[in-house]
Amino acid sequence: MTPLDTPAAPSTASPADAPVLTIPADAPFFVVMNAGSGRRQTDATRAVLERELGGAGRRFELRLVDDPAELAASARMAVEDAIAQSGVVVGAGGDGTLCAVAQATLGSGCPFAVLPRGTFNYFSRDHGIPADLDASTRLLLTARAYPVQVGVVNGRMFLVNASLGLYPKLLEDRETYKRQFGRSRLIALLSAAATLLRRHRHLRLHIEHEGQMREIRTSTLFVGNNRLQLEQIGMKESALLEQGLLAAIAPRAIGRLAQIALSILGAAGRMSDADNVMSFTFRSITVTHPSKRRRRVKIATDGELAWLDMPLEFHVAPEPLFLLKPEPDIALANRS
Repeated sequence: MTPLDTPAAPSTASPADAPVLTIPADAPFFVVMNAGSGRRQTDATRAVLERELGGAGRRFELRLVDDPAELAASARMAVEDAIAQSGVVVGAGGDGTLCAVAQATLGSGCPFAVLPRGTFNYFSRDHGIPADLDASTRLLLTARAYPVQVGVVNGRMFLVNASLGLYPKLLEDRETYKRQFGRSRLIALLSAAATLLRRHRHLRLHIEHEGQMREIRTSTLFVGNNRLQLEQIGMKESALLEQGLLAAIAPRAIGRLAQIALSILGAAGRMSDADNVMSFTFRSITVTHPSKRRRRVKIATDGELAWLDMPLEFHVAPEPLFLLKPEPDIALANRS
């Protein structure tokens, strides 16, 4: 592993330094869920909410969103209602759904909670939130809201990661495979292998970091905001995320076989052993194309794809997300 730049010095203040919030005992819950996850999962979620929250005498509303394009608007309405009633907004789904709901709460001061219903659930696992639906629902009744860091690229928030280049293509192909063969980690791995075996273009990028400009040629630029995900692939920068930083990873321009070998190292948790990967930590960077022409690039944020105009401004959000999660010692024990 070779550094792209010297790691940024940790900041003395970060969004995570904000105070912990205690949730009122009668606070209602406004649960926003993507109905596209399926009738069975929706029915199971409703049943658990009625049993755990309704049984405890807590008011809740389950707001199902049939059209993913309406998810952001539904989340904003939930935040408005939660603020008016001193309640909590809850996202139910995978990391992409959680990010869309969290975006609406960021900067509002409204507490945010999650019910993990995805395949990988990196965000909830990193914060020690149980994957079991019953347990994560019961947690809503007792948890406090801790400030947690989120990343932003051109106004678009991400909880786990943001990327351009080959990684968005991997995600795009993965969704195609899932629609054909179902959702599972095995399908995700098979899809990734098929994508890596095809030809892919390399990116030429200028990265401005702490007043210095560096040109790189890479298959993908990956920006991580999740300790668990970075630890799993063996990135030493993972520990620095707790100090108010994001981590950037950029493989040097390599061929298909070398790319597959790099992916195997990552799967084995040994990516830091690779000589053809550049990495660094930062609070903010600007990414441009050497031509300086106006360009639109495909970006993936927490698994959701979008087209953004360059330059790309990646930075740590100045305000925290107030997340309901277990107390620190319990959260650490629950991480997996």
